[in-house]
Amino acid sequence: MISREPTLERLDVARRLLLEPFGLDESDLIHTLSAIKAHKVDEADLYFQYTRAEGWSLEEGIVKTGSFSIDQGVGVRAVSGEKTAFAYSDDISLASLTDAAHTVRTIAAASKGARVKVPARKVAGSRSLYQDLDPIASLDSTQKVALLGRVETMARAKDPRVSQVMAGLASEYDVVLIARADGTLAADVRPLVRLSVTVIAEQNGRREMGSAGGGGRFGLDHFDDALAQSYVDEAVKAALTNLEARPAPAGEMSVVLGPGWPGILLHEAIGHGLEGDFNRKGSSAFSGRIGKRVAAKGVTVLDDGTLPDRRGSLNVDDEGNTSQRNVLIEDGILKGYIQDAMNARLMGVKPTGNGRRESYAHVPMPRMTNTYMLGGDKSPEEIVASLKKGLYATNFGGGQVDITSGKFVFSTSQAYWVENGKIQYPVKGATLVGNGPDALTRVSLIGNDMALDSGVGTCGKEGQSVPVGVGQPTLRIDGLTVGGTA
Repeated sequence: MISREPTLERLDVARRLLLEPFGLDESDLIHTLSAIKAHKVDEADLYFQYTRAEGWSLEEGIVKTGSFSIDQGVGVRAVSGEKTAFAYSDDISLASLTDAAHTVRTIAAASKGARVKVPARKVAGSRSLYQDLDPIASLDSTQKVALLGRVETMARAKDPRVSQVMAGLASEYDVVLIARADGTLAADVRPLVRLSVTVIAEQNGRREMGSAGGGGRFGLDHFDDALAQSYVDEAVKAALTNLEARPAPAGEMSVVLGPGWPGILLHEAIGHGLEGDFNRKGSSAFSGRIGKRVAAKGVTVLDDGTLPDRRGSLNVDDEGNTSQRNVLIEDGILKGYIQDAMNARLMGVKPTGNGRRESYAHVPMPRMTNTYMLGGDKSPEEIVASLKKGLYATNFGGGQVDITSGKFVFSTSQAYWVENGKIQYPVKGATLVGNGPDALTRVSLIGNDMALDSGVGTCGKEGQSVPVGVGQPTLRIDGLTVGGTA
């Protein structure tokens, strides 16, 4: 059996869903881009998208809600300097493309009678980081309901103090087609699934909650009983631990962060500050600091959109550029920023495969993919044992960050008080307050247990949400301010 190159297969899928049903072909895309380029613009692109999504949720032993949606449309963009003109429509047709082209090309003065030839087509290079599958079809409805039912049974069997179980299953089939004025044609087929479980445990009139889950770019059949049980175990453990939690001490102290999901602090407090748009405008705490030390020795931070099956990974970004493994900070030295096409051009560097948008109705901007810190040489046990008095935070809830100053506030959802190297008891209500760039310089110990999160992250920026991944090893950071309830 002879198989076709995956990039060409994805282009065929995109044509069948996004062009052929509407009587369009590549000549129409070329004509539209030529009409935009007839006016002086630096960049222009068309972004077609077809998305089918489904969700199921269980509560009180029954599937109470289900949802299914289909969305499709096209976004048309022209860029001149740092100005962007953008139009979109959920009507995919030649008329809509023509109207949108006339709208966005007004960003620049007309070149009277100009005829512009769009360069010859070139298919964007890409990878095969995940299967070109429809995850919604990977299990039938009966199997999906049964999976949620098994999750509830597992949770209630785990401990009699579990009084309530909520579980959710989400899947999305996303197909995109990008045509650029430089002749680039790119496509991607992006599956995305997630299984989540939340439990409430009760004891002596006290009720506490624990949550867990995971997902990525694969089918729903990935969630076998062993994996579902691991999510249940984590959620129940969190709820039962919080039943024993005491008020958190407050003050300045050393803090140990656990591996995996606590990397959300790295993502928010540091990652956003390394996005190209903030640095081009000089509004980031990291602006103008490439080549300078911004973190303690041993701190290496990457943004990597090439990890197989990961939630934040992309074969190509939403501008048709191949995703990359970008080293942002190496051994404490700032090496670069993450870039979309426009900000890269204005800063005189190459795009890094980080041009992302929520949908065809949004403009792309530099966004993270999978952002994580590499591991060091210390065992996690050694790092916890190094604390004389301090906090050990293993899970986080929400947080806020000021990009310009780098100041952050994060609330822990699972944390422990440590004295003389020994975990004493779980604490509740602890918040971490600090400055992202400053916190990087206070990293004193780096664990050898680097882990990525389980596949649950969604990042918001300027009203747009995109799936992302985070990760880190166990870390000790000295001199953080802990806001507590004690």
